[in-house]
Amino acid sequence: MSHARLLPLLLVVGSIAACDRVAAPAEPSSTPAPAATPAPAAAERPRVPTPLLLTATGWGPLGIGMSRAQVVEAAGNDSDPDAVGGAEPATCDQFHPSRAPEGVLVMLENNRLTRISLIRGSRITTERGFGIGSAAADIKAAYGGAVIAQPHKYQAAPAEDLFVWEQRGSTGYVQDPDARGIRFEVGGDGRVMAVHAGGPAIQLVEGCA
Repeated sequence: MSHARLLPLLLVVGSIAACDRVAAPAEPSSTPAPAATPAPAAAERPRVPTPLLLTATGWGPLGIGMSRAQVVEAAGNDSDPDAVGGAEPATCDQFHPSRAPEGVLVMLENNRLTRISLIRGSRITTERGFGIGSAAADIKAAYGGAVIAQPHKYQAAPAEDLFVWEQRGSTGYVQDPDARGIRFEVGGDGRVMAVHAGGPAIQLVEGCA
């Protein structure tokens, strides 16, 4: 065969082979393709912790009626064991638990939690947002006829004690051990200087006395 005839034939064969190479499917890879990297999520806002509110039945991990052992387990032992919490601690004791926030005092009578108090330095509030520094006028407006106002034992008006019992009863001294309420101790400036929550012990004016 002459070179003149051979050259076109070679060109045709080469073109067919090239087309076969282009059309042939790619061999499957034994290595899986890397997964696509997900787009970074939008930055989340830090969660705002739910505040622990003081109620007539307790605060956070502390519930009125707990034993001393339960109180210590939940909030810690007396942060200042050398301080005098009561003349007869076995009968009545008052102290700041070591793991409780500043300004929180617990009262135990016969080794049972009967009162939780908020004093200077506390930032805890009640269910309606009242705490140290709240105005007595605002408390009266919020609770209306449920408030029982009594003169303060040691300070002249406008100092007073504002009681809010869960079930309003006699305006006299409450003795029912199952009664639950909150007492707002108001100073001479008309603002709350202490809050006491729990049973009849909230009526005590000198710690355990």
